Formats: sequence, C-alpha cells, structure tokens
Amino acid sequence: MKSIYLDNAATTAVCAEASDAALHAMTSVYGNPSSTHRFGREAKALLDTSRESVASALGCRSEELVFTSCGTESDNWAIRGAAHANRHVGKHIISSMAEHDAVRKTLDQLEKDGWEVTRLKPDKSGAIPVDSVADALRADTALVTLMMVNNETGGVTDIAAISKIIKATKSRALLHTDAVQAFLKLPFSAKSLGADLISISGHKIHAPKGIGALYIRSGLHLPSLLYGGEQENARRAGTESLPLIAAFGAAAAIGKAEMEKSIRHMADLKVLLIEKLCAALPQILVIDSGAPHIVSLSLPGYKSEVMMNYLEAKEIYVSKSSACKKGKRSHVLEAMGLPERQIDGTLRIGLSRCTTAEDITALVQALSQAANELLPALR
Repeated sequence: MKSIYLDNAATTAVCAEASDAALHAMTSVYGNPSSTHRFGREAKALLDTSRESVASALGCRSEELVFTSCGTESDNWAIRGAAHANRHVGKHIISSMAEHDAVRKTLDQLEKDGWEVTRLKPDKSGAIPVDSVADALRADTALVTLMMVNNETGGVTDIAAISKIIKATKSRALLHTDAVQAFLKLPFSAKSLGADLISISGHKIHAPKGIGALYIRSGLHLPSLLYGGEQENARRAGTESLPLIAAFGAAAAIGKAEMEKSIRHMADLKVLLIEKLCAALPQILVIDSGAPHIVSLSLPGYKSEVMMNYLEAKEIYVSKSSACKKGKRSHVLEAMGLPERQIDGTLRIGLSRCTTAEDITALVQALSQAANELLPALR
C-alpha cells in the first residue's frame, strides 16, 4: 500500500537536491569555515554560497541573514532581542492569540519580566485583522510580532499592510513576523513585507530539520544570541552546521525556481480537495484561508484522533493541529471561538509540490469511508 503523506505543514520530505548537498558537504567540504587553510576556505565558500541562495529566495542581502537551528530559535531570538533593543521605547508588545508556541511561550516569559502583551483575536480564517493592530498601537509599543501564515488554519495576515501602518503612525515599534509557513508558499520578499525581523525554517521547504534563519534588517542591532567565536558576524557563536546550511541553500534555490509553479499546483489541489470533500461529505466544515498548502477541516462529532488512526491504517497521514501541540487541543481554534465539537473533529491537511491529485482522491475516499464506518462520539 502506497503511503500518502499529507502533513507537510509539520515537515516536508527532504528533496534530492538538499540531501545531495548535505552529503557533499559532509564528505567533500568538511573543513571548518573559520579555518584559514584550503579546506577552511572551501568550506567558507560553500557557506557563503548557501547563505546567498537562502537570502535570494527571501529577497534580502546575504549579510542580513543569520543561520539558526530552527524557526523556534529564530522566533525566540527575534522577540527577546527586539524587546531588549527597543526597550527604551516602552514595555508593550502586540501579538495574537493564534501564534505558534515558539512565540506564545516566549511572550509568556517576557510578561513574567514585566512586559505587557496585547494578544489580538484572530478572524474566522485564523488571520489577524490589520485594523486591530492599528487600534492596539501605543506610544510605548516596542514590538509587534505576528505570524504571516497561521500554521493550523492557513489564514494569511497582511504583514506588509501592518508595516505601512507602523510607519504611517510614526510608531517606533519593531515588526517581527514568523514566516515559517509562508516562505516559498506565498510570493513575498523581505523588502515587500517591510518587517524588521523575519523567521524562516528549512524543514518546511524540503530541507532537513535542524536548520533555520533569521532576517535582521540592516542597521538593526540585536544582542548576540550566543557568545564565543566570530561566526555569523559575532551574532551567533559556534561552528556552523555546514551540511545543513548547504542543504537549506539547495532547497531554497529549487524552491525559488519552482515557486510560482508550486504555489499554483498546491492551490489547485486545495480547490480540488475542498470540492470533492463538500460533494462527498456535505456535513464537513472547512476553514476558508488564503495559504495554498494548508486545509483545516472538521467532521463535527467525530474525534480527530479516531479519524487519524483510521487514515493511518490506510497509510494516509494527516494531523489534528500543530505537531508541537502533541495531541493537545488547538489554542488557535479556541481563540477563533469555534464550537468544541468542531475543534475536536478537526484535521489539518498539509500539501506540498510533491502532493498529487491521486493523493487527494484517496484522502476523500478514506474520509467518506470513515464517516460511514465509524460512529460519531457520544457527548
């Protein structure tokens, strides 16, 4: 039985270009990029080329991009660093009730340190309305941190519009966006967004896990994340993980080259999935969202875990919410005010450029069978 992987919002399969790049770096370019001999110079050249590749895909200068271990590290550094760098403005932060835990829990810690956090309510797609951000801005707002694409619903927050409002009101607040689910899934650049800080991650774009990056606008000085050597322009000490960085660069290059085609492919599959589901299961509820690769659906009365187990028995793999929640109820859907029965029956479908129409058909057939064979939960 063929495995059908539809949890690409959690992680993606590593593409051949990325795995080849990692293997090449491990076996042929194994010098320390900080060494001055030939092996070190070769490693430094690969490091620079890989950084340029990721920076090109993000639409920024290579010197504005710092490699990290993941999106969570990028979020933590961006938020804590921006709060420290802009503390002279005030101790007020604007975020939302629908952020990834990497943001939520970092803000929880800042609150314990005396910061005030305004958490905005998401709209029916999981996005944050621009007007609510404008209304929440204050003279002492030091930071606005909002996810660009919600990782559970696919709702798209207009970060560029928020940036314009911050500038138009002459607010001194810095703007950070967790763009982990948006990078190479939506057409944007660092320049077009206007954000001061942008978090991205490799394993969402067919690179391995363990590598991410943080865009830091030129001229913005954040406290160093790690102290030690002069790596990453002394902003993040420690020998660079060159195999992962090379893989990230390769994945970003092919992702950029195929982005337009990939976005169109995923968007078409999303439309196909929703049409087939609504025809086969009229009782199904689907959250309307702008991202091409995430579909949040629910069969109220049927438990997500039961449906996931049924699908897994047929070698179809989906999730119920963010993988980081590890089975806990979605705080995003709760923040949106959805009924408990809908939340408890929610499944998240994550598409990628590798997903096929046949995969969609198999999923719809399996969900239809599950609805006929399984009894709704009694409440």
